[in-house]
This record gives sequence, C-alpha cells and structure tokens, in this order.
Amino acid sequence: MENILLKNYQTLYNTAPFSKISNKDFLPAFKKAIENAKIEIDGIVNTPEHPTFENTIVALEFSGEQLDRISSIFFNLNSAETNDEIQKIAQDVSPLLSEFGNDITLNEALFKRVKSVYDSKDTLNLTTEQQTLLDKKYKSFSRNGANLPEDKKDKLREIDKKLSQLKLKFGENVLAETNKFEMLIMNEADLSGLPEGTIEAAKQLAESKEKEGWLFTLDYPSYIPFVTYADNRELRKKITIAAGKKGFHNDDLDNQNIVLQIATLRHERANLLGYKTHAHFVLEERMAKTPEKVKNFLNELLVKAKPAAEKEFKNLQDFAKELDGIEPFEKWDGTYYSEKLKQKLFSLDDEQLKPYFKLENVINGAFTVANKLFDLHFEEIHTIDKYHEDVLTYKVANSNNEFIAIFYADFFPRAGKRNGAWMTSYKPQYVKNGQQERPHISIVCNFTKPTKSKPSLLTFNEVTTLFHEFGHALHGMLANTTYPSLSGTSVYWDFVELPSQVMENWCYEKDALELFARHYETGEVIPMDLVEKIKESATFLQGMQTLRQISFGLLDMSWHGGETPEEIISVKEFENNAFAGTQLFPDVAENCMSTSFSHIFQGGYSSGYYSYKWAEVLDADAFEYFKESGIFNKDIATKFKDHVLSQGGTEDPMVLYKRFRGQEPKPEALLKRAGLI
Repeated sequence: MENILLKNYQTLYNTAPFSKISNKDFLPAFKKAIENAKIEIDGIVNTPEHPTFENTIVALEFSGEQLDRISSIFFNLNSAETNDEIQKIAQDVSPLLSEFGNDITLNEALFKRVKSVYDSKDTLNLTTEQQTLLDKKYKSFSRNGANLPEDKKDKLREIDKKLSQLKLKFGENVLAETNKFEMLIMNEADLSGLPEGTIEAAKQLAESKEKEGWLFTLDYPSYIPFVTYADNRELRKKITIAAGKKGFHNDDLDNQNIVLQIATLRHERANLLGYKTHAHFVLEERMAKTPEKVKNFLNELLVKAKPAAEKEFKNLQDFAKELDGIEPFEKWDGTYYSEKLKQKLFSLDDEQLKPYFKLENVINGAFTVANKLFDLHFEEIHTIDKYHEDVLTYKVANSNNEFIAIFYADFFPRAGKRNGAWMTSYKPQYVKNGQQERPHISIVCNFTKPTKSKPSLLTFNEVTTLFHEFGHALHGMLANTTYPSLSGTSVYWDFVELPSQVMENWCYEKDALELFARHYETGEVIPMDLVEKIKESATFLQGMQTLRQISFGLLDMSWHGGETPEEIISVKEFENNAFAGTQLFPDVAENCMSTSFSHIFQGGYSSGYYSYKWAEVLDADAFEYFKESGIFNKDIATKFKDHVLSQGGTEDPMVLYKRFRGQEPKPEALLKRAGLI
C-alpha cells in the first residue's frame, strides 16, 4: 500500500492527514524523503551554471520540503501524543536526520557554491530578506564544520549523532518518571485544604485506573493544586520531592550521566568549531552576542532582585512560623504559604477567580483580543483531521475574509503528552513560485480537564499561559515573509519570547478582562475589585520569582559557559555551586533540577534560558507603549504586526524592535512593573 506521508495528499488547506497515518509509515517515509532530499541537493551541486542566489541559495532553501513536513508531523506527535512505538522510531530516526544534516553542511561542493554566492554578495543587489537568508545559509555551513579538515568533520558527525540520541533519551526518561509517580490517598482527611474541583479530578483519575480513593500525579493540573492547597505537610513533602527527583534515582531512568555527556559533547563540538564554549557558539546568533553580556545582564538583575527576594522570603518564613509554627521553612512550604499570605494580603485566591475563567471563554477572549488588535477571525471547523479527539481546530481569516492560517489547540494532559505548554507548527508560511503558502500553527497545554460536574476552569496562571502560547501562535500565523526558514518564530531565541510575553499583559487589564472573564454559571462579568486585586497581586513575591528565573539562567550558563565540563563529577554538587548566589530554601538532598531541566537538555534553550528575562525587558517596554495610547490602539497594534509579528527573522531583531518602538528597550519598565523600583 502506498505510504500516505510520501503521497501528494489532497486534504483541505493541505493539512496533515493524521487519521490515515500509521506509525509504521514513519521510518520508511523518513528514509525515502531523505533519499529524495539528497537527489535535490545533488541537483544543486551538479548544476553546470555558475552559482547564483536563485540556483544555489533559494534552491537550497526549498530543498527537503517533503522531509521537513514529515519531521514536523512526527516530532510534534512525539511531544503531544507519543507511545513506546513512536519513541522507538524517534531513536531510529534522529541519527538518520543528524547524519543527513551533516551530509549537507559538510558537503564541500555545495559549500563551495554557497561560499561563491556569499563572497560576491556586495555585487548582487539583494533585498534585506535575501541578504539575511544568504548570511544564514552561509553560517549554517561555517558554524557546522564546513571549514574543518576531513578528520574533524567525521568527529563532528559522531558528536551530532550521539547528541541527538542523548537528548531524546533525556526527554523519554523525564516523561516516564512523570507518568510513573502516583500518590493514592485513601483517607479523606488527607484532602483537607484542597479545592473541590481538584478532589473531583483526583477521584475521576483513580476511577479511570480502577482504583479506590483519590489519585494525584506529577502532571501540572494535579501537582500544582496539591502543593498550593493541601494542608497535609508530609504529603506535600512527598510529592514535592518526587517532582524534584525526576531523572535522579540511580536507576534505568537516571539522567545524571546523560547530562554530563550532553554538556561534554556540546563543549567538545564548540571547541572543534573554534569556539571557547558551547555558550560562545550559541550566543553568536543571539541578541545578547556573548556569555559575558548574558552573565552581566543576569547579575545586574540579581543585584536589583535579591534584596527584595530575601525580604519576601523572610516575611514568608515569619508568616508560616506565626501561623503554624513551621520551622525550618522548606520547599514544600513555599507555594502553600505564598498562597495563604496572598489570600491574607489581597483576599484573593485562585479558587475565587477560577469560576470566571472557563476555558472556552478564555479561548474566545484570546480570539477577541486578536481581532481587536490585528483584525483576525477564528472559526472552529470540523472538516480537517486531528491527532487526538481533544484537539480543537480553527480556520483563521482576516477582515477581508482572506485565509490566514489553520490553528490547532490541544489543552488537556494525557499519558502520551509531555508536561508544560508550547507552540509549534505543522507547516510554515512562505511564498513559492508566486504562491502564498499559509501556516498551520498549534498550541499544546496541560490544563485541568472538565469533570462530571464542572467545565474546565483555569487558574489565573493558566490564563496567562494560554495567552503566552497564543502570542507565539500569532507570531506564526501573521508571518509574511518569502522564505520558510525566516518565517514566523524563526528568530533569535532571545527575541522569540517577546510576542508571547507581551500578550500576557492583556490578562491584567480591565478592558480586556471584561471581554471574557465571566462567571461560568451566572454569566456575571468579573467584579472590578477582583481585577484590581489581580493587578495589585501581580507584583506579589516578584523578587522571589525573578530570583528563581535568574537562578535557572545562571545554572544554564554554568553548564554551557564553563571551559571544562568533562571534569564535572557530581551533577548535584555542580548544580549547588551554580545556585549558591540565588538560593533561599534549604537544599533537598534527594532533589536535582538538572536531571529534568528539559528546556536546556532536550529543548532548544541551552545557553538561552536567560532569554525569558531578556524578553521580559522587551515586553514590558513594548506594553508601556500600548498603554500610552490605549491597549487596543489600532495604530500601535498595526506597527507591532508590521514590524515584529509579520517579519519573522528577516532582519536583526533590534532593528525591527526600534522600528516598532522608535527606541531601544529600557529595563526600567520591567523593574517598575515587577515592583522592584
């Protein structure tokens, strides 16, 4: 039977034919698509004509389209709807892709053609976007070993193959650890303090596994309410330690050795390419440019945040001691007493807010905000395939009813889905042969599922998460570039969080909340005193929160900015040294963050975790601009769309930002918003 992934399948809007794909299609499809892509590369190399921008750079940009499409479908499923079979295929496929990537970047004849075009770029009269593409293509070779002698190229291939497998294994272990832990509660008294929705969900989960009692797991919608509200300190301790022990058990799911291998191989790879460390290699292609600049940025923030964080921590400690005689104050007390203190100071807690944030209303709220700002219309459609019945599918159009994008939204946890929230795409936007190809964008989250008696009601934190991922989605949907590798979120990593983080700001604004924050039973709009409390509480414990993010950024830089990772013996000891200047809570001997720090050891954030804080500076500064003229001001929104959202990676991000804002971003806006100045 013909493999659907290799057919020119005719689906509505050219969407992925999920229902027709079988797992056994993937490996043969990858092998054949790699073969086809190699033929395309050979065609470029063997062109008798002199290398030109069109016959070399553009031809290379659009080669391997079929392979890219298969990869996006497969790896998105491996994150959102995986199983043992898919994970096994991923282990088989990753080295093939790594090998193929090296076949391109280490292809001397191909590099010779690219270099020929690059060397004559001043005479070519290229547009800014074409110049950026040429620069990016040249660097994709030079930064991946094209200038190396043959023996070093072989070494590089070996390292890349090993890294691709190690990163996959790291993620599989974290997912297996998350799925493995279950805390079954039989005594109803142990549920004291928990919201009824959480209790009902735990009961339903236990029933689904044919168990008595109430079942809690490390999935966020189960874990977060437990550590926030459960009065039983011992059980909070048990689940907190379990969450912090992922990959740190000295068993077959242990990630310590994998972490050490990844850090060492990345360092070795950077050295091979002539860079001092992995961080030097990565940051060359970021707004920050150097590890020194990142460390200075984080340490400057640390100076501002640490006194506030220490003061907040002392207040929290004193509060817990006064309230319940808690001493010493431990990690499993932090979230619980933070929530208690927040309720005391602001008479505000998530349970009070949740009825106003029914998932469907929040989704429609995000759509309404996008409509008011960018003239987008979202229509739910049931005529395209989805990979799981929970997934919602939308057609996105503009005010002229022109097709803009397909949007997939996948909101609830399940065994085959990794924790957290992310945006991704199944097809990028680009222009080919004069034809405008529109993107297929997806956001994936892990929110509380509806129960028998209640719809899915979001915590305020989940509301901001949805808006955050939706901001990334807008960056993908509104893309308007020629080349796929410069489209949408294909930008510097320390710029990519600007569209997502800026969208979170609307969640705190009365004018926006009135559009969607309605009580799920009465339809009543969220009372304005609650909106005021949300705004007041936004700076609550902001010093501690900032310190936490800085600590993750510094840990990342320690792993990737040091010169001798091969000499590290103990992951735990190394991590403790990295955390020394930012630690507030006593250390938990059984816990280690690095062994489940997926952002930097599995995702794309190695040497890039600082970018969350970096982008916060941009987003606070950008939103200040909106607020000056009204948060739904069309002129400012159009500027943001035209100069940031639609431009992708076609130009240097600071140039794009200044075009939108008229000036460079100032950190004062962030420090002011965080209440740190």
